[in-house]
Amino acid sequence: MRLRGAAVCGMIGAIVIGATALGGTEGDQRRPQAVRIPPAARAPNELGLIPVLEYHLIGERESRWSRNWERFARDLELLHARGYRPITVRQLVRREIDVAPGLSPVVITFDDASPGQFRYLVQGDSVRTDPTSAVGIWRAFAARHPEWKGRGTFCVLPAADSGHAFFGDKGIQGQRTAWRFPKLRELVADGHELCNHTLWHSNFSRMSARGVQEQIARAQLAVDSAVPGYPLRTMALPLGIWPKNRELVKSGSWKDPKSGETIRYTIDAVLMVSGGPSKSPFDPAFDSNRIPRIQVFGDELEKLLNQLDRRMSMYVVDTGRNRLSRK
Repeated sequence: MRLRGAAVCGMIGAIVIGATALGGTEGDQRRPQAVRIPPAARAPNELGLIPVLEYHLIGERESRWSRNWERFARDLELLHARGYRPITVRQLVRREIDVAPGLSPVVITFDDASPGQFRYLVQGDSVRTDPTSAVGIWRAFAARHPEWKGRGTFCVLPAADSGHAFFGDKGIQGQRTAWRFPKLRELVADGHELCNHTLWHSNFSRMSARGVQEQIARAQLAVDSAVPGYPLRTMALPLGIWPKNRELVKSGSWKDPKSGETIRYTIDAVLMVSGGPSKSPFDPAFDSNRIPRIQVFGDELEKLLNQLDRRMSMYVVDTGRNRLSRK
């Protein structure tokens, strides 16, 4: 069944950023003081935990499925102030932790490819990125903080309903397809990663082996149409549900009955819906086929960062010769 209405990947509720971290109401100020460990004071720990955050809708409202765009902007400010810098899932799996010594990596993922994540504004012959969309907010933030590079992971749906097909704008000036492909190319040019989320958010448990492979392979084919030769090596498992044969998520093929062409795919990383922060890729217990994520709702992000600070359990890039990420 195709995705309809709100995203169904996870549970996103009303979001409250407390005064202890970013300023707020009088009620917020009654909360306990947030833990703030200066990045310079943190001991190197390349076996520490890495937050893999999960966003869905970005818009005006705070609701079960939507993050208010101003709240999202504050999330980036909070992460930056607490010493976190973004990497993609692909970098995580490849152990390419390209973050300055003393700082910590964070992975920021976006599921379902809705317009609020990447929207164009058209005024006459002028086309620009909506500054209230996730990409517009990210770019503005990176302009103020050049070390905050374009390293999100966007898990796309090429053929979903309800405007979720490649950030569909519901046919701006009747040119829906014309706008969708440039967005994918811009994301790749900015340094972001594209991620397979199946063709239309499929429930693998209800599909045949052929159907599972078709969903993954055709999503790859659709992205290839926009960005030729771009391999989707990360999969966000829809609903967190595996097919009966889990190996089909990792690799498989599908033959187009019309063209006769066989599309093959290989997946190196599988994102789950929830589960807490990820283990370090240098930890022997790290499993690239089951990478847990943290759904951003309420004040969960702030609470998570506080918990990592209190326990000093976050990944912190080493400054010495024994730095694991150089090996």
